[in-house]
Amino acid sequence: MAPRNNSPIGEAHAAGMEKRARKSAAYRAALEEQQPYEQFARLVISKRMQLGLTQEELAKRMGTSHSVISRLESGQHRFSFTTMRKLAKALDTHLVYGFQDEAPNPKSRRTPKRELVVST
Repeated sequence: MAPRNNSPIGEAHAAGMEKRARKSAAYRAALEEQQPYEQFARLVISKRMQLGLTQEELAKRMGTSHSVISRLESGQHRFSFTTMRKLAKALDTHLVYGFQDEAPNPKSRRTPKRELVVST
């Protein structure tokens, strides 16, 4: 029997993450905790690109550095509510936040109750 190869080399990053998540509850929990930051990062990247801005240009609009934008867009770093408000303004949009009574159910057509605030 050939020895098992435990090296991630030659393995897609996502496949390696899935494999590790199956084995470790702590790793799964960490991934779940990071997910909102990654989702928000994708929104920021998409909006920045729609506006035709570079990271440097977005940083100037926010009064911050390119490295802050780079870290934020990586989805691997936490950021403050204040940063989210500055981002919304720099991206010529509004930050919407609030609460939802229950998680969305893809099997139901019913929309959960939401209470939202739009930051200007």
